[in-house]
Amino acid sequence: MEKLLVSTTEAPAALAAYSQAVKCGMFLFTSGQIALDPEKNEMVKGDVKVQTRRVLDNLKAVLDAADSNLGNVLKVTVYLTDMNDYPKVNEIYSLYFEHNPPARTCVAVSALPRGAKVEIDCVALVAV
Repeated sequence: MEKLLVSTTEAPAALAAYSQAVKCGMFLFTSGQIALDPEKNEMVKGDVKVQTRRVLDNLKAVLDAADSNLGNVLKVTVYLTDMNDYPKVNEIYSLYFEHNPPARTCVAVSALPRGAKVEIDCVALVAV
């Protein structure tokens, strides 16, 4: 199976040696997205809700670039620097995954790039 790299200017450019996403067969594996504004390449200002919205918008842009969408997401991993933020993140997250939400894991981490409070990655289906 061929491995295809996915890239879009509608989401922040990779900060290091990784791709925004990789397609392989009917699967898409995204890299984690943090709350970077793709135009300014700066963290958005605001609380964890504001950051979560930007993260999910970035993730949606990567999915769109790969001919997929939020409805095709199978598994999500959420990384939080403070588990007390879980209810706030979940409030915004549920707006993006209203129907038939994917499987999800949420883990606490000691730190995230650029001081982010939340990072999210996913595995989704794509058209072949």
